[in-house]
Amino acid sequence: MKKITLSFLLAVAVAGFAQNRPNYTGTTLRPTAVQNVNAIQSITATIPYQGYGETQAFLGQGEYEIFLDNTNGVFDKPIVLLDGFDPNDGRTIPAIYGLLTYGIGQNLADDLRNQGYDVVILNFPNYTRPADNALVSGGSDFIQRNAMVLVELLNQINAQKVGTEKNVVIGPSMGGLIARYGLRYMEMNSLTHDTRLYISFDAPHKGANIPIGFQHLFNYMAYGPLGDATVQVLTDAMLKSTASRQMLIDQFEGHLQTGSTTEFNNAVQLPTGAPNYRNAFQGELDAMGFPQNVRNVAISNGAGNGSTNGTPGQVVMDHTFNVTSTQRAIINLNFTPVANQSIQVSRFRGQAFVFVWLTVYESLANSTSPSYTDGLDSAPGGKFDITSLAGAAGSNALLTEFFDNLNINYFDFIPTHSSLAVSGTQNLYSPVTDVSITPFDAYYVPTANENHVTLTAGNMAFALNEILNPVLATPETAISGLQVQNPVGNVLSLYSTREISQASLAVVDVTGKTVFSQAEVSISGQMDIPVSLPPGVYFLRVNNAEGSITKKIVKN
Repeated sequence: MKKITLSFLLAVAVAGFAQNRPNYTGTTLRPTAVQNVNAIQSITATIPYQGYGETQAFLGQGEYEIFLDNTNGVFDKPIVLLDGFDPNDGRTIPAIYGLLTYGIGQNLADDLRNQGYDVVILNFPNYTRPADNALVSGGSDFIQRNAMVLVELLNQINAQKVGTEKNVVIGPSMGGLIARYGLRYMEMNSLTHDTRLYISFDAPHKGANIPIGFQHLFNYMAYGPLGDATVQVLTDAMLKSTASRQMLIDQFEGHLQTGSTTEFNNAVQLPTGAPNYRNAFQGELDAMGFPQNVRNVAISNGAGNGSTNGTPGQVVMDHTFNVTSTQRAIINLNFTPVANQSIQVSRFRGQAFVFVWLTVYESLANSTSPSYTDGLDSAPGGKFDITSLAGAAGSNALLTEFFDNLNINYFDFIPTHSSLAVSGTQNLYSPVTDVSITPFDAYYVPTANENHVTLTAGNMAFALNEILNPVLATPETAISGLQVQNPVGNVLSLYSTREISQASLAVVDVTGKTVFSQAEVSISGQMDIPVSLPPGVYFLRVNNAEGSITKKIVKN
Protein backbone atom coordinates (compact mmCIF):
# COMPACT_ATOMS: atom_id res chain seq x y z
CA MET A 1 0.00 0.00 0.00
CA LYS A 2 1.27 3.51 -0.72
CA LYS A 3 2.29 5.69 2.19
CA ILE A 4 -0.66 7.84 3.15
CA THR A 5 0.71 11.36 3.54
CA LEU A 6 -2.25 12.81 5.40
CA SER A 7 -0.31 11.83 8.54
CA PHE A 8 2.11 14.57 7.61
CA LEU A 9 -0.77 17.01 7.62
CA LEU A 10 -2.01 15.83 10.98
CA ALA A 11 1.43 16.22 12.47
CA VAL A 12 1.71 19.74 11.12
CA ALA A 13 -1.73 20.55 12.50
CA VAL A 14 -0.42 20.57 16.05
CA ALA A 15 2.59 22.74 15.29
CA GLY A 16 0.76 25.79 16.56
CA PHE A 17 1.82 25.17 19.96
CA ALA A 18 7.70 18.47 40.36
CA GLN A 19 7.25 18.48 43.53
CA ASN A 20 11.02 17.80 43.53
CA ARG A 21 13.18 20.90 43.44
CA PRO A 22 15.14 21.24 40.17
CA ASN A 23 18.78 20.27 40.17
CA TYR A 24 20.44 23.66 39.85
CA THR A 25 24.14 23.95 40.56
CA GLY A 26 25.47 26.96 42.37
CA THR A 27 26.60 29.51 39.82
CA THR A 28 26.98 33.19 40.60
CA LEU A 29 25.10 35.52 38.28
CA ARG A 30 27.40 37.85 36.39
CA PRO A 31 25.27 40.53 34.72
CA THR A 32 26.81 42.07 31.64
CA ALA A 33 25.81 45.16 29.72
CA VAL A 34 23.17 44.98 27.02
CA GLN A 35 24.97 45.93 23.84
CA ASN A 36 24.37 46.58 20.16
CA VAL A 37 20.81 47.83 20.39
CA ASN A 38 18.76 46.86 17.31
CA ALA A 39 21.02 43.89 16.60
CA ILE A 40 20.26 40.28 17.49
CA GLN A 41 22.48 39.22 20.38
CA SER A 42 23.17 35.77 21.82
CA ILE A 43 22.74 35.16 25.52
CA THR A 44 23.71 32.23 27.73
CA ALA A 45 22.21 31.52 31.13
CA THR A 46 24.55 31.50 34.12
CA ILE A 47 22.38 29.08 36.10
CA PRO A 48 22.43 25.52 34.70
CA TYR A 49 19.49 23.16 34.80
CA GLN A 50 19.42 19.37 34.77
CA GLY A 51 16.24 17.85 33.40
CA TYR A 52 14.81 14.37 33.53
CA GLY A 53 16.98 11.86 31.67
CA GLU A 54 20.02 14.14 31.58
CA THR A 55 23.29 13.13 33.22
CA GLN A 56 24.37 16.65 34.12
CA ALA A 57 23.14 20.22 34.29
CA PHE A 58 23.46 22.44 31.21
CA LEU A 59 23.30 26.16 30.50
CA GLY A 60 20.45 27.29 28.27
CA GLN A 61 20.98 29.67 25.36
CA GLY A 62 18.83 32.27 23.69
CA GLU A 63 18.92 35.37 21.55
CA TYR A 64 17.33 38.78 21.95
CA GLU A 65 16.92 42.08 20.17
CA ILE A 66 16.19 45.49 21.67
CA PHE A 67 13.83 47.80 19.78
CA LEU A 68 14.27 51.24 21.33
CA ASP A 69 11.32 53.57 21.77
CA ASN A 70 10.36 56.17 19.20
CA THR A 71 10.46 59.09 21.66
CA ASN A 72 13.85 59.60 23.37
CA GLY A 73 15.81 56.62 22.08
CA VAL A 74 17.07 55.81 25.57
CA PHE A 75 16.93 52.30 27.03
CA ASP A 76 14.92 53.24 30.11
CA LYS A 77 11.51 51.51 30.00
CA PRO A 78 12.00 47.83 29.08
CA ILE A 79 9.17 45.51 28.08
CA VAL A 80 10.34 41.93 27.59
CA LEU A 81 8.32 39.68 25.28
CA LEU A 82 9.15 35.97 25.11
CA ASP A 83 8.59 33.51 22.30
CA GLY A 84 6.52 30.40 23.00
CA PHE A 85 6.62 26.77 21.83
CA ASP A 86 8.63 26.75 18.63
CA PRO A 87 10.47 23.49 17.83
CA ASN A 88 13.31 23.92 15.34
CA ASP A 89 13.02 27.72 15.62
CA GLY A 90 10.39 28.30 12.98
CA ARG A 91 9.88 31.90 14.19
CA THR A 92 12.70 34.42 13.97
CA ILE A 93 12.74 37.61 16.02
CA PRO A 94 11.50 39.73 13.07
CA ALA A 95 8.68 37.21 12.59
CA ILE A 96 7.74 37.44 16.28
CA TYR A 97 7.61 41.24 15.97
CA GLY A 98 5.35 40.89 12.93
CA LEU A 99 2.99 38.55 14.80
CA LEU A 100 2.19 41.39 17.21
CA THR A 101 -0.13 42.97 14.61
CA TYR A 102 -3.83 43.38 15.29
CA GLY A 103 -6.81 45.44 14.17
CA ILE A 104 -6.21 47.49 11.05
CA GLY A 105 -2.49 48.02 10.64
CA GLN A 106 -1.77 48.18 14.37
CA ASN A 107 1.14 46.45 16.12
CA LEU A 108 1.57 46.08 19.86
CA ALA A 109 5.33 46.67 19.74
CA ASP A 110 4.86 49.80 17.65
CA ASP A 111 2.17 51.05 20.03
CA LEU A 112 4.45 50.60 23.02
CA ARG A 113 7.49 52.17 21.35
CA ASN A 114 5.38 55.20 20.42
CA GLN A 115 4.52 55.51 24.12
CA GLY A 116 8.20 55.60 25.11
CA TYR A 117 8.73 51.91 25.94
CA ASP A 118 11.65 49.80 24.74
CA VAL A 119 10.65 46.36 23.47
CA VAL A 120 13.01 43.43 24.06
CA ILE A 121 12.14 40.21 22.21
CA LEU A 122 13.64 36.99 23.59
CA ASN A 123 13.82 33.97 21.29
CA PHE A 124 14.94 30.39 22.01
CA PRO A 125 16.77 29.21 18.86
CA ASN A 126 18.44 25.95 17.92
CA TYR A 127 21.99 25.71 19.19
CA THR A 128 24.86 23.29 19.68
CA ARG A 129 25.60 22.77 23.35
CA PRO A 130 29.34 23.18 24.04
CA ALA A 131 29.36 20.71 26.95
CA ASP A 132 28.44 17.69 24.83
CA ASN A 133 28.00 19.01 21.24
CA ALA A 134 24.32 18.04 21.35
CA LEU A 135 21.96 19.88 19.02
CA VAL A 136 19.27 21.53 21.14
CA SER A 137 15.92 22.84 19.93
CA GLY A 138 15.62 25.76 22.32
CA GLY A 139 12.01 26.39 21.41
CA SER A 140 10.97 22.99 22.75
CA ASP A 141 13.57 22.43 25.48
CA PHE A 142 12.88 22.18 29.22
CA ILE A 143 10.78 25.16 30.29
CA GLN A 144 12.92 25.54 33.41
CA ARG A 145 16.16 25.85 31.40
CA ASN A 146 14.65 28.53 29.17
CA ALA A 147 13.49 30.33 32.31
CA MET A 148 17.12 30.57 33.40
CA VAL A 149 17.87 32.37 30.12
CA LEU A 150 15.17 34.90 31.03
CA VAL A 151 16.73 35.29 34.49
CA GLU A 152 20.05 36.19 32.88
CA LEU A 153 18.41 38.61 30.45
CA LEU A 154 16.61 40.43 33.27
CA ASN A 155 19.90 40.75 35.14
CA GLN A 156 21.56 42.21 32.07
CA ILE A 157 18.66 44.57 31.44
CA ASN A 158 18.68 45.76 35.04
CA ALA A 159 22.42 46.40 34.88
CA GLN A 160 22.14 48.49 31.73
CA LYS A 161 18.82 50.36 31.76
CA VAL A 162 18.70 54.05 32.59
CA GLY A 163 16.51 55.36 35.41
CA THR A 164 14.22 53.59 37.86
CA GLU A 165 11.40 52.31 35.64
CA LYS A 166 10.48 48.72 36.48
CA ASN A 167 10.22 46.06 33.81
CA VAL A 168 7.14 44.54 32.19
CA VAL A 169 7.27 40.89 31.10
CA ILE A 170 4.82 39.47 28.53
CA GLY A 171 4.63 35.72 27.97
CA PRO A 172 2.43 34.33 25.19
CA SER A 173 1.65 30.60 25.21
CA MET A 174 4.59 28.58 26.59
CA GLY A 175 6.41 31.89 27.00
CA GLY A 176 3.92 32.65 29.77
CA LEU A 177 5.14 29.59 31.68
CA ILE A 178 8.79 30.50 31.11
CA ALA A 179 8.12 34.03 32.37
CA ARG A 180 6.15 32.84 35.39
CA TYR A 181 8.82 30.32 36.36
CA GLY A 182 11.70 32.75 35.85
CA LEU A 183 10.17 35.62 37.84
CA ARG A 184 9.13 33.39 40.72
CA TYR A 185 12.52 31.64 40.73
CA MET A 186 14.23 35.01 41.14
CA GLU A 187 11.99 35.88 44.08
CA MET A 188 12.61 32.55 45.76
CA ASN A 189 16.38 32.92 45.35
CA SER A 190 16.75 36.56 46.42
CA LEU A 191 17.43 37.80 42.89
CA THR A 192 15.99 41.16 41.85
CA HIS A 193 13.85 41.00 38.74
CA ASP A 194 12.76 44.65 39.15
CA THR A 195 9.48 43.85 37.39
CA ARG A 196 6.13 45.48 38.11
CA LEU A 197 3.82 43.66 35.69
CA TYR A 198 3.59 40.11 34.31
CA ILE A 199 1.13 39.53 31.45
CA SER A 200 0.27 35.90 30.70
CA PHE A 201 -1.23 35.52 27.22
CA ASP A 202 -3.20 32.28 26.72
CA ALA A 203 -0.51 30.35 28.58
CA PRO A 204 -1.20 26.73 29.66
CA HIS A 205 -0.85 27.11 33.45
CA LYS A 206 -2.70 23.83 33.89
CA GLY A 207 -1.63 22.21 30.67
CA ALA A 208 -2.39 22.12 26.93
CA ASN A 209 -4.43 19.76 24.79
CA ILE A 210 -4.08 18.00 21.46
CA PRO A 211 -6.86 15.43 20.91
CA ILE A 212 -5.57 12.03 21.98
CA GLY A 213 -7.23 10.49 18.94
CA PHE A 214 -5.16 12.72 16.65
CA GLN A 215 -2.04 11.84 18.64
CA HIS A 216 -2.66 8.12 18.27
CA LEU A 217 -3.34 8.44 14.55
CA PHE A 218 -0.31 10.42 13.44
CA ASN A 219 2.05 8.56 15.78
CA TYR A 220 0.81 5.33 14.18
CA MET A 221 1.31 6.84 10.73
CA ALA A 222 4.84 7.84 11.68
CA TYR A 223 6.04 4.70 13.42
CA GLY A 224 3.60 2.00 12.30
CA PRO A 225 3.84 -0.13 9.14
CA LEU A 226 3.44 2.95 6.91
CA GLY A 227 6.29 4.70 8.74
CA ASP A 228 7.40 7.92 7.11
CA ALA A 229 10.72 9.54 8.10
CA THR A 230 9.37 13.07 7.61
CA VAL A 231 6.38 12.39 9.81
CA GLN A 232 8.67 10.86 12.42
CA VAL A 233 10.63 14.11 12.62
CA LEU A 234 7.43 16.09 13.07
CA THR A 235 6.01 13.69 15.63
CA ASP A 236 9.23 13.85 17.62
CA ALA A 237 9.17 17.66 17.57
CA MET A 238 5.51 18.26 18.26
CA LEU A 239 4.56 15.44 20.62
CA LYS A 240 7.76 13.91 21.95
CA SER A 241 9.80 17.05 22.54
CA THR A 242 10.58 17.93 26.13
CA ALA A 243 8.27 20.92 26.31
CA SER A 244 5.38 18.98 24.73
CA ARG A 245 5.81 16.24 27.31
CA GLN A 246 5.77 18.83 30.07
CA MET A 247 2.64 20.64 28.88
CA LEU A 248 0.26 18.11 27.32
CA ILE A 249 -2.44 17.06 29.78
CA ASP A 250 -3.05 13.87 27.80
CA GLN A 251 -0.03 12.53 25.89
CA PHE A 252 0.13 9.34 23.86
CA GLU A 253 3.25 7.89 25.50
CA GLY A 254 1.34 7.46 28.74
CA HIS A 255 -1.09 5.15 26.88
CA LEU A 256 1.33 2.88 25.03
CA GLN A 257 1.50 -0.82 25.63
CA THR A 258 4.72 -1.96 27.28
CA GLY A 259 7.34 -2.42 24.59
CA SER A 260 5.26 -0.85 21.80
CA THR A 261 5.87 2.49 20.09
CA THR A 262 2.41 2.70 18.50
CA GLU A 263 -0.20 0.43 20.12
CA PHE A 264 -2.33 1.77 22.94
CA ASN A 265 -3.05 -0.08 26.15
CA ASN A 266 -6.76 0.56 26.09
CA ALA A 267 -7.03 -0.18 29.79
CA VAL A 268 -5.43 3.27 30.24
CA GLN A 269 -8.09 5.65 29.01
CA LEU A 270 -8.22 8.67 31.34
CA PRO A 271 -6.06 11.71 30.48
CA THR A 272 -2.50 10.70 31.24
CA GLY A 273 0.57 12.90 30.90
CA ALA A 274 3.95 11.84 29.58
CA PRO A 275 5.65 9.63 32.19
CA ASN A 276 8.29 11.45 34.27
CA TYR A 277 7.57 14.81 32.61
CA ARG A 278 4.01 16.08 32.94
CA ASN A 279 3.22 15.47 36.61
CA ALA A 280 6.70 16.44 37.76
CA PHE A 281 6.57 19.77 35.92
CA GLN A 282 3.03 20.67 36.94
CA GLY A 283 3.78 19.74 40.53
CA GLU A 284 6.83 21.96 40.59
CA LEU A 285 4.96 24.85 38.98
CA ASP A 286 2.09 24.56 41.45
CA ALA A 287 4.45 24.42 44.41
CA MET A 288 6.24 27.59 43.28
CA GLY A 289 3.01 29.46 42.61
CA PHE A 290 2.97 32.82 40.84
CA PRO A 291 5.31 35.81 41.19
CA GLN A 292 4.41 37.64 44.39
CA ASN A 293 6.09 41.03 43.97
CA VAL A 294 4.48 41.90 40.64
CA ARG A 295 1.00 42.47 39.34
CA ASN A 296 -0.11 39.26 37.60
CA VAL A 297 -2.68 39.61 34.81
CA ALA A 298 -3.87 37.21 32.14
CA ILE A 299 -5.40 37.21 28.68
CA SER A 300 -7.36 34.16 27.57
CA ASN A 301 -8.37 33.28 24.04
CA GLY A 302 -10.89 30.80 25.42
CA ALA A 303 -14.48 31.79 26.09
CA GLY A 304 -15.47 32.54 29.66
CA ASN A 305 -19.18 31.83 29.24
CA GLY A 306 -18.92 28.08 28.66
CA SER A 307 -19.06 28.20 24.84
CA THR A 308 -17.59 24.98 23.52
CA ASN A 309 -15.30 23.94 20.68
CA GLY A 310 -17.66 21.41 19.19
CA THR A 311 -19.38 18.63 21.14
CA PRO A 312 -17.98 15.92 23.45
CA GLY A 313 -17.67 12.64 21.55
CA GLN A 314 -18.26 14.33 18.22
CA VAL A 315 -17.27 12.47 15.04
CA VAL A 316 -14.34 14.39 13.58
CA MET A 317 -13.71 12.08 10.64
CA ASP A 318 -15.31 8.93 9.24
CA HIS A 319 -13.89 8.55 5.77
CA THR A 320 -12.44 6.04 3.36
CA PHE A 321 -9.36 7.15 1.41
CA ASN A 322 -9.11 5.21 -1.84
CA VAL A 323 -5.37 5.10 -2.52
CA THR A 324 -5.66 2.78 -5.52
CA SER A 325 -8.42 0.53 -6.85
CA THR A 326 -7.15 -2.25 -4.58
CA GLN A 327 -5.79 -0.29 -1.61
CA ARG A 328 -7.56 1.98 0.83
CA ALA A 329 -7.39 3.38 4.33
CA ILE A 330 -10.38 3.91 6.60
CA ILE A 331 -9.92 6.53 9.29
CA ASN A 332 -12.26 7.23 12.20
CA LEU A 333 -11.64 10.09 14.63
CA ASN A 334 -13.77 11.29 17.54
CA PHE A 335 -13.41 13.89 20.25
CA THR A 336 -13.15 12.62 23.82
CA PRO A 337 -16.59 11.87 25.31
CA VAL A 338 -18.91 13.31 27.92
CA ALA A 339 -18.06 12.89 31.59
CA ASN A 340 -17.57 9.35 32.87
CA GLN A 341 -18.07 7.74 29.46
CA SER A 342 -15.73 5.78 27.17
CA ILE A 343 -15.58 5.77 23.38
CA GLN A 344 -13.23 4.92 20.55
CA VAL A 345 -11.43 8.12 19.55
CA SER A 346 -9.15 6.80 16.79
CA ARG A 347 -9.09 3.84 14.43
CA PHE A 348 -6.92 3.23 11.40
CA ARG A 349 -7.51 0.34 9.01
CA GLY A 350 -5.31 -0.36 6.01
CA GLN A 351 -7.14 -2.62 3.59
CA ALA A 352 -6.39 -4.50 0.38
CA PHE A 353 -8.92 -5.90 -2.08
CA VAL A 354 -8.57 -9.64 -2.75
CA PHE A 355 -12.06 -10.62 -3.94
CA VAL A 356 -13.24 -8.83 -0.77
CA TRP A 357 -11.72 -6.02 1.28
CA LEU A 358 -9.31 -7.48 3.84
CA THR A 359 -7.85 -5.52 6.72
CA VAL A 360 -4.08 -5.84 6.49
CA TYR A 361 -3.27 -3.76 9.56
CA GLU A 362 -5.27 -1.93 12.17
CA SER A 363 -4.73 0.23 15.23
CA LEU A 364 -7.20 1.92 17.56
CA ALA A 365 -7.42 4.02 20.70
CA ASN A 366 -10.16 4.37 23.29
CA SER A 367 -10.63 7.21 25.76
CA THR A 368 -12.64 7.83 28.93
CA SER A 369 -13.47 11.24 30.33
CA PRO A 370 -13.22 11.84 34.09
CA SER A 371 -16.34 11.84 36.22
CA TYR A 372 -16.04 15.57 36.96
CA THR A 373 -15.80 17.02 33.43
CA ASP A 374 -16.58 16.31 29.80
CA GLY A 375 -13.59 15.62 27.53
CA LEU A 376 -10.78 18.07 26.84
CA ASP A 377 -11.19 18.33 23.07
CA SER A 378 -14.40 20.37 22.97
CA ALA A 379 -13.93 22.36 26.20
CA PRO A 380 -13.95 26.18 26.12
CA GLY A 381 -10.47 27.35 25.26
CA GLY A 382 -8.05 28.98 22.86
CA LYS A 383 -8.45 26.85 19.77
CA PHE A 384 -6.26 25.41 17.07
CA ASP A 385 -7.86 26.05 13.68
CA ILE A 386 -6.97 23.28 11.23
CA THR A 387 -8.36 25.23 8.25
CA SER A 388 -5.37 27.56 8.52
CA LEU A 389 -3.41 24.74 6.86
CA ALA A 390 -5.81 24.26 3.96
CA GLY A 391 -3.49 26.14 1.61
CA ALA A 392 -0.87 23.45 2.12
CA ALA A 393 -2.99 21.00 0.11
CA GLY A 394 -2.15 22.74 -3.17
CA SER A 395 -2.89 20.33 -6.02
CA ASN A 396 -2.59 17.29 -3.77
CA ALA A 397 -5.96 15.59 -4.17
CA LEU A 398 -5.44 13.41 -1.11
CA LEU A 399 -4.87 16.38 1.19
CA THR A 400 -7.78 18.25 -0.34
CA GLU A 401 -9.92 15.19 0.32
CA PHE A 402 -8.76 15.17 3.92
CA PHE A 403 -9.80 18.81 4.50
CA ASP A 404 -13.09 18.29 2.73
CA ASN A 405 -14.00 15.43 5.05
CA LEU A 406 -13.23 16.92 8.45
CA ASN A 407 -16.47 17.44 10.36
CA ILE A 408 -14.95 20.14 12.56
CA ASN A 409 -12.00 22.39 11.83
CA TYR A 410 -10.76 23.21 15.31
CA PHE A 411 -10.21 21.81 18.78
CA ASP A 412 -9.59 23.13 22.28
CA PHE A 413 -5.85 23.77 22.53
CA ILE A 414 -5.51 25.82 25.75
CA PRO A 415 -8.54 25.32 28.02
CA THR A 416 -9.91 28.58 29.42
CA HIS A 417 -9.47 27.21 32.93
CA SER A 418 -5.81 26.56 32.13
CA SER A 419 -5.07 30.02 30.72
CA LEU A 420 -6.63 31.62 33.81
CA ALA A 421 -5.34 28.96 36.25
CA VAL A 422 -8.87 28.56 37.63
CA SER A 423 -9.09 26.50 40.81
CA GLY A 424 -11.95 25.43 43.03
CA THR A 425 -13.55 23.34 40.27
CA GLN A 426 -12.35 20.59 37.96
CA ASN A 427 -15.19 21.05 35.48
CA LEU A 428 -13.49 22.55 32.42
CA TYR A 429 -16.88 23.57 30.99
CA SER A 430 -18.02 25.70 33.91
CA PRO A 431 -18.23 29.45 33.09
CA VAL A 432 -15.72 31.88 34.51
CA THR A 433 -17.54 34.28 36.84
CA ASP A 434 -16.70 36.91 39.45
CA VAL A 435 -16.54 34.20 42.10
CA SER A 436 -14.15 31.96 40.13
CA ILE A 437 -10.87 31.42 41.96
CA THR A 438 -7.87 32.58 39.94
CA PRO A 439 -4.43 33.82 41.04
CA PHE A 440 -4.53 36.76 38.63
CA ASP A 441 -5.17 40.31 39.79
CA ALA A 442 -7.11 40.98 36.58
CA TYR A 443 -7.86 39.12 33.38
CA TYR A 444 -9.45 39.47 29.97
CA VAL A 445 -11.66 36.67 28.71
CA PRO A 446 -13.78 36.80 25.51
CA THR A 447 -17.30 35.47 25.01
CA ALA A 448 -16.34 33.32 22.00
CA ASN A 449 -13.42 30.93 21.58
CA GLU A 450 -10.61 32.51 19.56
CA ASN A 451 -7.59 31.02 17.85
CA HIS A 452 -4.70 30.53 20.25
CA VAL A 453 -2.64 33.71 20.84
CA THR A 454 -4.92 35.88 18.74
CA LEU A 455 -4.45 39.61 19.31
CA THR A 456 -7.74 41.51 19.21
CA ALA A 457 -8.75 45.10 19.78
CA GLY A 458 -10.28 44.04 23.10
CA ASN A 459 -7.40 42.12 24.60
CA MET A 460 -4.84 44.64 23.32
CA ALA A 461 -6.78 47.48 24.94
CA PHE A 462 -6.64 45.48 28.17
CA ALA A 463 -2.88 44.90 27.83
CA LEU A 464 -2.10 48.52 26.97
CA ASN A 465 -4.21 49.78 29.86
CA GLU A 466 -2.33 47.54 32.25
CA ILE A 467 1.04 48.69 30.92
CA LEU A 468 0.33 52.41 30.50
CA ASN A 469 -1.80 53.07 33.59
CA PRO A 470 0.53 53.19 36.61
CA VAL A 471 -2.32 53.28 39.12
CA LEU A 472 -3.05 49.67 38.24
CA ALA A 473 0.28 48.52 39.62
CA THR A 474 -0.08 46.43 42.76
CA PRO A 475 1.99 47.75 45.68
CA GLU A 476 4.07 45.28 47.62
CA THR A 477 1.98 44.37 50.66
CA ALA A 478 2.55 42.15 53.63
CA ILE A 479 -0.12 39.73 52.50
CA SER A 480 1.54 39.26 49.07
CA GLY A 481 4.58 37.76 50.79
CA LEU A 482 2.71 35.11 52.77
CA GLN A 483 4.30 31.65 52.55
CA VAL A 484 2.63 28.32 53.31
CA GLN A 485 4.44 25.07 54.03
CA ASN A 486 3.46 22.05 51.93
CA PRO A 487 2.46 19.32 52.42
CA VAL A 488 0.21 20.06 55.40
CA GLY A 489 0.25 17.80 58.45
CA ASN A 490 -1.77 18.36 61.60
CA VAL A 491 -0.92 22.06 61.54
CA LEU A 492 -1.11 24.77 58.93
CA SER A 493 2.32 26.45 58.97
CA LEU A 494 2.29 30.05 57.77
CA TYR A 495 5.21 32.47 57.51
CA SER A 496 5.41 36.19 56.78
CA THR A 497 8.36 38.55 57.15
CA ARG A 498 5.91 41.45 57.66
CA GLU A 499 2.93 41.51 59.98
CA ILE A 500 -0.40 40.57 58.43
CA SER A 501 -3.02 41.89 60.80
CA GLN A 502 -6.75 41.33 61.24
CA ALA A 503 -6.88 38.62 58.60
CA SER A 504 -9.56 36.05 57.85
CA LEU A 505 -8.50 32.53 56.86
CA ALA A 506 -10.56 29.95 55.01
CA VAL A 507 -9.64 26.52 53.68
CA VAL A 508 -11.85 25.26 50.86
CA ASP A 509 -11.80 21.90 49.08
CA VAL A 510 -11.86 21.40 45.31
CA THR A 511 -15.66 21.59 45.26
CA GLY A 512 -15.56 25.05 46.86
CA LYS A 513 -16.80 23.88 50.27
CA THR A 514 -15.26 25.67 53.25
CA VAL A 515 -13.77 23.05 55.59
CA PHE A 516 -11.93 25.37 58.00
CA SER A 517 -12.10 29.07 58.82
CA GLN A 518 -10.68 31.46 61.38
CA ALA A 519 -11.13 35.22 61.81
CA GLU A 520 -9.14 38.01 63.41
CA VAL A 521 -5.77 36.36 62.79
CA SER A 522 -2.45 38.21 62.94
CA ILE A 523 0.58 36.59 61.31
CA SER A 524 4.14 37.72 61.97
CA GLY A 525 7.04 35.35 61.46
CA GLN A 526 5.99 31.71 61.67
CA MET A 527 2.54 30.75 62.87
CA ASP A 528 1.17 27.20 63.27
CA ILE A 529 -2.59 26.70 63.24
CA PRO A 530 -3.94 23.24 64.19
CA VAL A 531 -6.13 21.76 61.45
CA SER A 532 -7.68 18.38 60.81
CA LEU A 533 -8.06 17.67 57.10
CA PRO A 534 -8.60 14.45 55.16
CA PRO A 535 -5.95 13.78 52.48
CA GLY A 536 -6.49 15.84 49.35
CA VAL A 537 -5.95 19.19 47.65
CA TYR A 538 -7.27 22.41 49.21
CA PHE A 539 -7.05 26.16 48.78
CA LEU A 540 -6.19 28.57 51.59
CA ARG A 541 -7.71 32.03 51.21
CA VAL A 542 -6.31 34.83 53.36
CA ASN A 543 -7.68 38.35 53.22
CA ASN A 544 -7.62 41.57 55.20
CA ALA A 545 -7.98 45.27 54.50
CA GLU A 546 -4.89 45.38 52.27
CA GLY A 547 -5.91 42.60 49.92
CA SER A 548 -6.26 38.86 49.51
CA ILE A 549 -4.22 35.87 48.45
CA THR A 550 -5.04 32.23 47.61
CA LYS A 551 -2.56 29.39 48.20
CA LYS A 552 -2.81 25.76 47.18
CA ILE A 553 -2.19 23.29 50.00
CA VAL A 554 -1.87 19.52 49.93
CA LYS A 555 -2.67 17.11 52.78
CA ASN A 556 -0.96 13.75 52.26
